[in-house]
Amino acid sequence: MTQRLVATRHSLPPVRLFIGMVTSDTLSPDCADCFELTGLNGAGSNRRLTAAGVLEVIPVHVSSIARLIEAGTLPVDVALIRVRPSPVPGHFTVGVVADYTQALVKKARCVVAELDERMPATAHDALVAAGDIDVWVEADVDQILLHDSEPSNQEREVARHVASAIPNRATVQFGIGGLSVAVAQALRDHRDLGVHSGVVSDALVDLIEKGVVTNAYKGFDEGVSVTGCLFGSDRLNTHADGNPAIALRAATHTHNAEIMARLHRLHSVNSAIEVDLTGQVNAEQAGSRYLGAVGGQIDFVRGAQFSPGGRSIIALPSTTPDGRTSRIVTSLAGRPVTTARSEVDLVVTEYGIADLRGCSFARRMEQLAAIAHPAFRDALLREARDGTRQRPASQPVVSEVRHA
Repeated sequence: MTQRLVATRHSLPPVRLFIGMVTSDTLSPDCADCFELTGLNGAGSNRRLTAAGVLEVIPVHVSSIARLIEAGTLPVDVALIRVRPSPVPGHFTVGVVADYTQALVKKARCVVAELDERMPATAHDALVAAGDIDVWVEADVDQILLHDSEPSNQEREVARHVASAIPNRATVQFGIGGLSVAVAQALRDHRDLGVHSGVVSDALVDLIEKGVVTNAYKGFDEGVSVTGCLFGSDRLNTHADGNPAIALRAATHTHNAEIMARLHRLHSVNSAIEVDLTGQVNAEQAGSRYLGAVGGQIDFVRGAQFSPGGRSIIALPSTTPDGRTSRIVTSLAGRPVTTARSEVDLVVTEYGIADLRGCSFARRMEQLAAIAHPAFRDALLREARDGTRQRPASQPVVSEVRHA
């Protein structure tokens, strides 16, 4: 449907396109000749749009998107969705994406649905009433399937430390990408985990089939893996098809702090581009390139803190893949602060875990320098010592740094 839109764009009046996570190559920088492009992130295929300067990114928490749509602050005239028939009479299912679809359908003046019977039949907030659909189009392009990335050795080592911080019977939130896959693999010896996440991949199927994820001790939504989106291959879609143990819920549920407060031992695992020595997290911008998002990170960071026995984990390799640049930095130097230092619990690299809860500036600097790559540690420690002299600790504080 978007391919047709792009192909006929020169015959259309001015159009503003609002896009979420894009994984196809349909929208190219050339489309800016007719479209005003706005979106929620610079990830996936959006990266080339932000690099070309044609995509305006809206920095917003996922938990706020539906409310902004419903209020008209994020206006929508026409909603384009993909659906398949549902076993529920009078309804269709959007299959793989339920995060803010309901808000779009309710607010749009016109809902155009592309019918694709190859999608999984999912329920809960994935259901759309037939009466809410105004225009039907037959799908002529297959749904894009996403296969899990192969984690690097560095990511596997980070994941090993992350897994050590997650107890059995915890509820876990993690996303997609190599590091998330590595975390899922590192959890294979755990027992009775639950899942409550904004997005899941094929890695979830592995954990369910191995009996690691049972959702038996979540305290809320028990027996069900809850997610807003399915970003996977046929394997994930087949597993979710008609499966009552997979619940697609809107972001008003998945990213809701009140819901997360009812979950037991929620451990949120989110990645970052860099973390500075005070604990500020940048998950949006690398140098001058915007390639991340505000997304749901702070929603889950805060939600994990409200959960009994829960805590948030920021996980990242200590350096860029070429090893030339430290991702533990002295300062963000004007780059975005996605998560404030006051919100951060644990920061994890392949060199260990820094527990920042209750730590002064000086302690934070010491701990974060200690989990940096050894090639950069001395310079960071010098900065930490400078920080200690500037902000002396009045009391000795016992805190934890665990090394590989």
